[in-house]
Amino acid sequence: IEQEGKFDIGGLIGVPGEVGTHVLGYSVVGSDADMPRFAAEYNYALVTIGQIKSPQIRMRLFKSLEAIGLRLPAVISPHAYVSRHAQIGVGTIVMHGAIVNAGARVGRNCILNSLSLIEHDVVVGDHCHISTGAAINSAARVGDCTFIGSNSTVRQGLVIGDHCLVGMGQHALADCAPGCWMPPRKNA
Repeated sequence: IEQEGKFDIGGLIGVPGEVGTHVLGYSVVGSDADMPRFAAEYNYALVTIGQIKSPQIRMRLFKSLEAIGLRLPAVISPHAYVSRHAQIGVGTIVMHGAIVNAGARVGRNCILNSLSLIEHDVVVGDHCHISTGAAINSAARVGDCTFIGSNSTVRQGLVIGDHCLVGMGQHALADCAPGCWMPPRKNA
């Protein structure tokens, strides 16, 4: 958000015990219970909680922010490359060094972490987390609520179903049914 320079950060939302503290120089101004009050003052919000085993917290927060009328912009680092022929959904964050090539479509409320690669014509569903250094090759499909671990590779044209986990260092070489769990490689 700081690097992109499109928004001023009004404050952070944390757990009740964090209110009044500072994180990275920003005040923790409230908790989830305070969001309706902030919706009257602010237009935008961004879910900044990560996702490893489950996207449920990110999904709940995203939906509750939408329900109270806040807009959830896509935030794209100026140090990332997103083709003008790609689509990035609302609430998605594209981190430093990430690449999203032509014809790619990334859903809502996703994390494309640092140095991730979304090749041409890839489709990434809603509420996904593509970790650092992961590569999703051409025309692959990644279902909703799926986590792709650091330094993992998805072969071109594959379909990774909804609610899957491709662990750190894995090489997805065949389609994965919904709910598939590929634990991290032992030497990753």
